[in-house]
Amino acid sequence: MAKKHNNIFLIGPMGSGKTTIGKKLANKVSKKFYDSDDEIKKNTGADIPLIFEIEGDSGFRVREKKVISELVLLDNIVLSTGGGTILDNENRSMLVENGFIIYLKSSAERIYKRTSGDKSRPLLQVSDRLGRIKEILAERESIYKSLADEIIEIDTIGINEIIKKILEIIDTYENN
Repeated sequence: MAKKHNNIFLIGPMGSGKTTIGKKLANKVSKKFYDSDDEIKKNTGADIPLIFEIEGDSGFRVREKKVISELVLLDNIVLSTGGGTILDNENRSMLVENGFIIYLKSSAERIYKRTSGDKSRPLLQVSDRLGRIKEILAERESIYKSLADEIIEIDTIGINEIIKKILEIIDTYENN
């Protein structure tokens, strides 16, 4: 890869499949998989909704930045980031400097369907979930795009096809 490290970072909104895709991708490319939210849970012993409830968004973001700063320094990993990781300037810089960034782009409607029964997403505990998802995408879309080395539209393709596209992208970058 053209970057300093051979890390792959998956960014995108909640419910875009970053964790599921990341695990399968890591297995295919023999890299270790990390999920930033899972690492926060391990470090705190608390679920994300509880952290949000007690510390609010700002407290969660402090924990997230600490975890991101540690994970990006590892080598040969696939990292699934939280949907809001990219809101912090330092997180953005750390991701850009330490890995190859793939944006898993999804529509609000698809995210709504994927998260409809999920009570573990603090930002979606509102009466108008679809409206909230649209707001989040409007706020973050340009940031996701600006950070991405590659963008994969995932709404109409399955996991195996997404993995295949990522492998092709990686292969192209490694051989140039």
